[in-house]
Amino acid sequence: MALKITSECINCDICEPECPNEAISYDQKGQKTYVIDPSLCTECVGFYDEPTCDKVCPIDCIIPDPDRIETKEQLLQKHQNIWAQ
Repeated sequence: MALKITSECINCDICEPECPNEAISYDQKGQKTYVIDPSLCTECVGFYDEPTCDKVCPIDCIIPDPDRIETKEQLLQKHQNIWAQ
């Protein structure tokens, strides 16, 4: 499943450079937080054993997105599709 950043985000800029798929970006809708593009989030499958954004977040505001449930195999396929382009 893709991850999402909750409204508790303090915009500390730590998570964004950690994402190997560049799925994290600054919310352009004025929320002053970061967001995760679920079409690019593979929970770091294909790169690391665990999501690096969640690992470095100082306030634990990165959580699994219950609306985007994916198996490890689906995440690996997404990773392969992203990097095949």
